[in-house]
Amino acid sequence: MTSIGGAASSGMVDWNLAVATATRLMRPGPDVSRDEARAVVAELRRHAKASEEHVRGFTRLGTEETHDTPLLVVDRPGWVRANVAGFRELLKPLLDKMQERRGTSPGNAVLGAVGGKVTGVELGMLLSFLASRVLGQYETFAPATRDLPAGANGAGRLLLVAPNIVHVERELDVEPHDFRLWVTLHEETHRTQFTAVPWLRDHLEGEIQSFLEETDVDPMTVLERIREAAQSLAGGRPEGEEGDEGRSLVELVQTPAQREILGRLTAVMSLLEGHADFVMDGVGPAVVPSVAEIREKFQQRRAKGASRLDMALRKLLGLDAKLRQYRDGERFVRAVVEEVGMDGFNRVWTSPNTLPTKAEIAKPADWITRVHRKPEA
Repeated sequence: MTSIGGAASSGMVDWNLAVATATRLMRPGPDVSRDEARAVVAELRRHAKASEEHVRGFTRLGTEETHDTPLLVVDRPGWVRANVAGFRELLKPLLDKMQERRGTSPGNAVLGAVGGKVTGVELGMLLSFLASRVLGQYETFAPATRDLPAGANGAGRLLLVAPNIVHVERELDVEPHDFRLWVTLHEETHRTQFTAVPWLRDHLEGEIQSFLEETDVDPMTVLERIREAAQSLAGGRPEGEEGDEGRSLVELVQTPAQREILGRLTAVMSLLEGHADFVMDGVGPAVVPSVAEIREKFQQRRAKGASRLDMALRKLLGLDAKLRQYRDGERFVRAVVEEVGMDGFNRVWTSPNTLPTKAEIAKPADWITRVHRKPEA
C-alpha cells in the first residue's frame, strides 16, 4: 500500500491505517468482467472530455485552453486514498492544535491509550461507508502523491468512481451510457467552476482554514463523535438512540465565529452544488435522451436513503445538509438565470463579494437586488 505522505502514522490519526481499514471493510463492487471494466473506464474518459465542451457552452465559463487538472477514473480504494491525502492536508492545522492540547487536556491519559491507531481505524470505518456511495468528485485540495497526480500550483483533480457509477445505473435500471454522461456533466461543472474562477479555490481554502483556526474543542469530544459514527456502522448504538439529537461532526465544533464562517461556507457549497445540478439538467435534454427518467429515479434515491442506519449516518456526518445544498442551490441558480439570464448569473463569479449569502440562497431576489442594483441617478 502506498504511504500517504511522510509521518503518516504519527499524531492524532494514523492515516495509513485509516486507508487500510477502509479498504478491508468496504463493500465489494459490482460484478463486471475485466473487459467490461476497461470499457467503462474508456467511456467515462470520453464522456468527461465531451462534457468539457458541453459545460463551457452552457455556462459560458472557461476557455478552450486545456487545463492541467487530471481526470482519474478510480475504484473504491483509489477514492479512499485520494480523500485521505486531501483530508490530511486540509485538517493539518486543526490536528496540530489538538496535538498541542493533548499535554494539558484532562483527558490526556485516555488519549494516550486511544492514540492515532484507534482513531485511524474508526476513520477508516467511516470512509468504507462513504466509498461505496460517491459517484464522482472534484478534489479542490488535492496534494499529489506517487499514484495520484494533481494539477500544478495547487490545482485539483477530477475523480470518477467507476464501480459506484455502474452499481447505481444498475440499481436504477437506467440506460448506462446516458447515466455515465449525466454524472460526468455534474462533476465537470465543478472542475469548470474552479478552473474558470481563479480566486475561488484560495477563497474557499481561506474560509476553511479560518473555521479550523477558530476551533477550541477538547480532542476527546471530537474522538467521541467519530467513535459514535463508527459504532453506528458496527451496530454498537442501542436501538432507538439517536445520539445527541443526531448532531453532525461539523455542528459539534462551532464557536460563534465559526457559525458565521460556516454560514458563508454553506452558501458557497449550495451555490456550487446547485449550479452543477442546474447545468446537468440544462445540458441533459440535448445530449442525454433519457435525462428525465434518470433525474426522477435519482431524486427518489437521494430522498429515500438506503436504510435507517444510512439516514442516521448521513445526519451524523452532515450529509443531510449536503442534500439540502443541492436542492436550495439549484433553486437559487434557476431563479437568478430566469430573471437576469446566464450572463447576469455569472456575475456571481466576479469576486468573493458577489457570492450569495446564506440568506440570499433562500431569497434569490435579494442577491439580484444587491448585485444588479442600478446606481441612483
